[in-house]
Amino acid sequence: MDKKTFFATVAERAGLSKEEAADLTRATLEELAAQISGGELQQVAVALPDWLEPHLPRHDGHAHPKPLAEFVREISRRTGLKEDETRRGVGAVLSVLREAMDATHLDHALALLPKEYRQLEAA
Repeated sequence: MDKKTFFATVAERAGLSKEEAADLTRATLEELAAQISGGELQQVAVALPDWLEPHLPRHDGHAHPKPLAEFVREISRRTGLKEDETRRGVGAVLSVLREAMDATHLDHALALLPKEYRQLEAA
């Protein structure tokens, strides 16, 4: 999936502009990266479309999961979106990521976080 299609699909599913979808995607990837281990992060990075990989910051540290509410608040603060828009938008980002990459790596990374993260796509 190319960049234009990815952001357009996120925007459509989340009810956001393409610019908001792009900002939300970057913030989501950065915040997820901060929570999973460096080794898991490498696996996710390999599976991402090439143009998205630079938005996934690398580290060699351990996993530091945080509650979903805190994750949503941080992304909301970074993007200027309301928390309900952010929650809906993150679900859209995750569902489009699942379509754009090998979902096995995404599933494994999400399995390391609190189970409420895996329910975002259904919301």
